[in-house]
Amino acid sequence: MTQPSEPTVGPPDSSVGRSVPPVSPPRPAGSPQQPGANSPRQSVGAPWPGPSASKPAASAPKPAAKAAQAQRLGGVRGWMTGGAFAVVREVVLVLVIALGLSLLIKTFLVQAFYIPSESMENTLLAGDRVLVSKLTPGPFSLHRGDIVVFADPGGWLQPQPKAPESPLRSVVRDTLTFVGLLPADSGEHLIKRIIGLPGDTVACCDSQGRVTVNGVPVDEPYLFPGNRPSEIDFSVTVPAGRLWVMGDHRSLSEDSRFHRDQHGGTVPISDVVGRAFVIVWPPGRMSLLHTPGAVFAAVPSH
Repeated sequence: MTQPSEPTVGPPDSSVGRSVPPVSPPRPAGSPQQPGANSPRQSVGAPWPGPSASKPAASAPKPAAKAAQAQRLGGVRGWMTGGAFAVVREVVLVLVIALGLSLLIKTFLVQAFYIPSESMENTLLAGDRVLVSKLTPGPFSLHRGDIVVFADPGGWLQPQPKAPESPLRSVVRDTLTFVGLLPADSGEHLIKRIIGLPGDTVACCDSQGRVTVNGVPVDEPYLFPGNRPSEIDFSVTVPAGRLWVMGDHRSLSEDSRFHRDQHGGTVPISDVVGRAFVIVWPPGRMSLLHTPGAVFAAVPSH
């Protein structure tokens, strides 16, 4: 059975359906007041007044802000993947190109060598590093007085004990030496000065103790101070395709004079790596190595 609705109260111009709360009956004296009994009735859906009622509701992120944040995160992720990979790729590419160029230069143009002994003092000192042009012999001809590096023709060098080193260090050293980033040691090479070319007759000594080439005595200003041109008498005609070489520190150099049992002490031109043209280390000794052409200017050619 439907209960009759409470009558609406209000002025004649009030909106239809606007109701007033029902009148509560009088509270008996001494009875406890019910919580919220006299509180005004709240509209449906209105928040209850409290500390949080004054705080504005957090607004949802705007689409533009979301897009910017996503772009920033995408940029970071992109750099950590594609960007980092690109950097590593560029570094590897540069290193490969550098090693390739170094190998080409070492193979066809220039190679570094380390001077281990005193046989070329004072022109070269032990510990010097020199650059050797591999275009001589080749496009450029060898001349008397040139300082050349050549492979051991056989038996000139005594086996040298190697300092112990780890396998990894040995591999790294051999690799850098192979590509030309480290100077080659003297384990298989020697460095001397050309005194006689193919066809020359080199002898020692004349009445003044000088070396003669094709009968012409030569004054050698590059000799180590106090050294004689040679303490050994000899006379050799250099065969075709070979060279007669001597060190500047004659008293300490075991050069062509000491190996006359092997092709008269001469060295095959095919064993020549190149001509030393500059000292590059240490910095205080950087200098060009000139060929003393004036020393042999009067020697006739063959």
